[in-house]
Amino acid sequence: MGVTEAVTPQSPFDPPPSPPEKPGGTAAAVRPEDIRDGAVVALVVGVTGLLLGLLWWWLAPRVQFVSNGEAVFLRNSESEARIAADGTFFLLALGLGVLSAVGTFLWRRAGGVPLVIGLAVGSCFAALAGWRFGLWLGSSSRDLAAAAAAAGKGVPFDAPLELLAYGALLAWPMTAVLLHLGFTVLWTPRDPEPDPLYGWSGSYQPAPPLAERALPPADTGPTASEAPRA
Repeated sequence: MGVTEAVTPQSPFDPPPSPPEKPGGTAAAVRPEDIRDGAVVALVVGVTGLLLGLLWWWLAPRVQFVSNGEAVFLRNSESEARIAADGTFFLLALGLGVLSAVGTFLWRRAGGVPLVIGLAVGSCFAALAGWRFGLWLGSSSRDLAAAAAAAGKGVPFDAPLELLAYGALLAWPMTAVLLHLGFTVLWTPRDPEPDPLYGWSGSYQPAPPLAERALPPADTGPTASEAPRA
């Protein structure tokens, strides 16, 4: 004689079931290899900032002063050399930002948060390092009085290299990060979408309120499947 297990009907007052988990909804964990790649990108891009300072000191036009023996004056009051020096730094930083974004994407096409963070940190450090290195290279005549005395009366001499538009320091990091994100969105290979779960409709419909649920009759007896068998 076998007895089937009785099935307890779900009470209408039980809490609604939790929605099914959407396939592919969990984010991929960050691997140690991703953190290593981000650190490598930050180090390489940061060291490249020395190249920015060298090119800026080499290509930027110089502002010239002249002394009359008592005071120091601009040789050409209408000269745009100071603006050109800022523009040279901006264009060099822009170009190096493009190169760093392209190089990082070609090295690791998969992208990832650690890679973007490493690129952003390395670009910011590179811009600051290039700025300070260029100032150090162009600081031989920072003391105008001493430079005027060394040049002599009526002899023009170069002013120290300066960056007046500090917003140019953001050209490298903004260009590198935005371009790298654009490359990642356009050309990174996509993972295949997994097969949807059985019964998944794409949206979860909550259970109706208790007032709208149909209550079973109070005198309902066991069904044929619930009744014991002899």
